[in-house]
Amino acid sequence: MGTSGSDFSFKTPERRMDALAGIKRRDFLSFCALMSATLGLGPSFIPKIAEAIEKATRRPSVIWLHFAECTGDSEAFIRSTNPSIEELILNILSIDYHETIMAASGEAAEGALQKAMKDNKGKYIAVCEGAIPLGTPPGPNAKKGDYLTIAGKTGLELAKEVCRDAAAIMCVGNCASFGGVQAQYPNPTGAVGVEEATGIPTLKVPGCPHNVVNSVAVVVNFLLLGSLPKTDKLGRPLFAYGKRIHDHCLRRAHFDAGQFVEKFGDAGAKDRWCLYKMGCKGPQTYHNCPTVEYNDGTSWPVKAGHGCIGCSEPKFWDNMAPFYERLPNIKLPGVEASADQIGFTLVGAAAAGSAVHGAYTFLNRKKFDPTLKDKEE
Repeated sequence: MGTSGSDFSFKTPERRMDALAGIKRRDFLSFCALMSATLGLGPSFIPKIAEAIEKATRRPSVIWLHFAECTGDSEAFIRSTNPSIEELILNILSIDYHETIMAASGEAAEGALQKAMKDNKGKYIAVCEGAIPLGTPPGPNAKKGDYLTIAGKTGLELAKEVCRDAAAIMCVGNCASFGGVQAQYPNPTGAVGVEEATGIPTLKVPGCPHNVVNSVAVVVNFLLLGSLPKTDKLGRPLFAYGKRIHDHCLRRAHFDAGQFVEKFGDAGAKDRWCLYKMGCKGPQTYHNCPTVEYNDGTSWPVKAGHGCIGCSEPKFWDNMAPFYERLPNIKLPGVEASADQIGFTLVGAAAAGSAVHGAYTFLNRKKFDPTLKDKEE
């Protein structure tokens, strides 16, 4: 696992097909169908995706970097079932550096990283997990970014070294994308997302954790079209973050009917009514959770009875809290209003609701930061 892509790559289509022969054709085509649906492509693209993977003479080299994080996105990755992690590692990708799953450690691991970068310069995919601290720890010899060091380098130095020669950079999870929980107020380490830290554009696949279906779909798009998918203004792929959760939520009909859960465990909760009054942030969150779900398409928070907390949005730990209160606090139309009218009201009130929430957050922060006490005037 700790060797470069040249050691594990397939030099010819014939060898590539030999490797894929270990996968049942039905499973392989199911995977291609899932990727086609996730990317928003028609059924006609299923054989094209299969062909792109089968005819690839070389699996794309992946260098996976860990910064300030909980490894939740790697945990999501290794629990992939469609395709399985074995198929991902042995047949679809060449994971040439990944601190969690590679066999090498210490100098051997650092050697594997340097070899992978050299052998695949300008061709590898850099996957970043975790935020990058930019703060300076206390101490006479401390320097910027010393809150995180790997092989004698700060996270910032490592990120710049690896990302500058990558063919594509993908941030998985909210921490790498926007800073995540590490960047939550008061953010003592000065943690930020990878793009903000390095100044290098990245494609972001946020979530807490991200959904591996979306990250694999990005790679398939890269194999199929030779480019990264189209993104929104935040750098998130449109196929996964182009619609609000609220717009395709399985509980949307109850929202339109004015049927809401008032407290967990009540009759509305048992009947799967809308969780908006319980703090669900679906109306303000862009993600494809309702369509791809988690755990091999088994479920996702709202389906399981918990409101969305907006984990694919920037600074959601600050902006979306408190997680169990309505935000924004607006008057909801009744059953006579159309779904479009309700959606328009939510969007129109978002700015006002954010302002109210900002004041709420400010007042709560004063309890922890005495320097804020006199800043209301």
